[in-house]
Parts: sequence; structure tokens; C-alpha cells
Amino acid sequence: MKFVFLADRKEEVPKLAQWYFDEWGSYVENSSINSLSSKLNEYLNKTEIPLIILAVNGDEVMGAAQLKFREMTIYPEKEHWLGGVYIVTEHRGKNLASALVKKTEEIALTMGVRRLHLQTENLTGGLYARLGWQLIKSVNYLGVDVAVMYKDLSS
Repeated sequence: MKFVFLADRKEEVPKLAQWYFDEWGSYVENSSINSLSSKLNEYLNKTEIPLIILAVNGDEVMGAAQLKFREMTIYPEKEHWLGGVYIVTEHRGKNLASALVKKTEEIALTMGVRRLHLQTENLTGGLYARLGWQLIKSVNYLGVDVAVMYKDLSS
């Protein structure tokens, strides 16, 4: 397995759009695969945020994670976010998400990001708590109960 930027595998945008639509599309009003594909085109970066990291094995894309700006409108002061962490069903439970999150944290740190935030539907923090993320608060955001968390990357 290796990590690559979506910018280096642009042909994967429709696949990611489908994954994200299937997983989270119901939370976004007027969401469609086409609108998600258009949005993902904004992530075709390697040296600046927003960007997407892919976990790949040869030609197979096994998962993805995003570095993005200001994901939650209720927290405009929280600038950098980890989001869109998705692992293909058959690859779940193999520590791939942990490796992908750690790689994304490393990339964020090299870009000068000192603190990352995220939101997760797992109100205990789950994977993220195990990786050292700290709970800020549980909130209902856009009709979904989520835990908002942060991690200081420089510590």
C-alpha cells in the first residue's frame, strides 16, 4: 500500500464522488454525484489545502481522506479540518483508516498546520480517540449528532 494525492489520480474523482454520496449524501441538501464530483475537483492539489490523500494498492483505491478549510460553519475560527475519511468496505478493520489519518496528519504538519479538527458520528471518538484526538464538544450539526475533536500536530 502507498499514499498518493488525488491530484495524481484525477480519474478517481467519479469513484470518490460515488463513495461520498453513498456515505454522506443524504446529509447535504440537493446533493448529487455530479455536485460532489465538481466539489472534489477543488481538491486536486498537492502543495496546498484543500487536498485529498488516497490509500492505494496498485490500481486499486482502498480509501481516502481530506484536508480542508472550515468544515463546520458553526466554528468559523477553526481553520484546518480532517474530513471525508472513507475506507472501502472490504478493507475496513485492517488499520487502513489509522494509517491514512496518520499520513494526512503528517502532510498537514509539513504544510505548517499545527492543529487539525474533525467531526465524527462516533460520539466516543472511536478511531480518532485512539489516535490521540481530543473531544471539544458533541453537537447536533445539520440534523446529525457529531463529536467535534481536535489534535495538536506539533506535540
